[in-house]
Amino acid sequence: MERRQIRTCPRTWCGLGWSAGPPAVVLIAALAAWVGLMGSVRSAWAGGATDAVKSTIDEVLRILRDKDLKKPERAEERRRLLEKVVGDRFNYEEMSKRSLGAPWHQLGEQERQEFVQLFRTLLTNSYADKIESYSGEPVQYVNERTEKDFAEVRTKIVSGKAEIPLDYRLLNRNGDWRVYDVVIDGVSLVNNYRGQFTKIIRSSSYADLVDQLRKKSDKIKAP
Repeated sequence: MERRQIRTCPRTWCGLGWSAGPPAVVLIAALAAWVGLMGSVRSAWAGGATDAVKSTIDEVLRILRDKDLKKPERAEERRRLLEKVVGDRFNYEEMSKRSLGAPWHQLGEQERQEFVQLFRTLLTNSYADKIESYSGEPVQYVNERTEKDFAEVRTKIVSGKAEIPLDYRLLNRNGDWRVYDVVIDGVSLVNNYRGQFTKIIRSSSYADLVDQLRKKSDKIKAP
């Protein structure tokens, strides 16, 4: 599959640290696009990867529109449901592998499982509190490209006078299309995290990276 060149991240998206920045922005925009796509598709093109994305949209919409789930006492349940829907479409193991890069191949199975869980917690926290603030920005569907088990679904989010390109990259495993990367305005979620992880490992160690992820995870889970 042809890959377009990933541009240098916009100035406001560099120097991410562990909280805001491109990963959160990418995920929020991606989920917003999923939610908005159903009512805004302007192309008749559809394929297996697109159908997979649409199935997720339907469920996200159902949860967001459920009046009972909007009750304050059901906020935690609603969040869990949204996390599950997104988790069923995101391939967190593939995202973790690509974000970590070469060090992944040096890890044992248990270490890999721990890293995936920590990375999933980090990603989940990036979008969970913000997805419900989606305000209906229109999305234009551009096209879908596939090559064997890879696919790229391209969309554009229209916000005011700006049009933001948003691409979903998916892998097919046993007939199921799963997202392994999201690219917003030329900036890849996976590439952004890989840059951060590589910097920490080179300046310190993989153990230090995991320690930082654990501390971040513990902070997220703390009441």
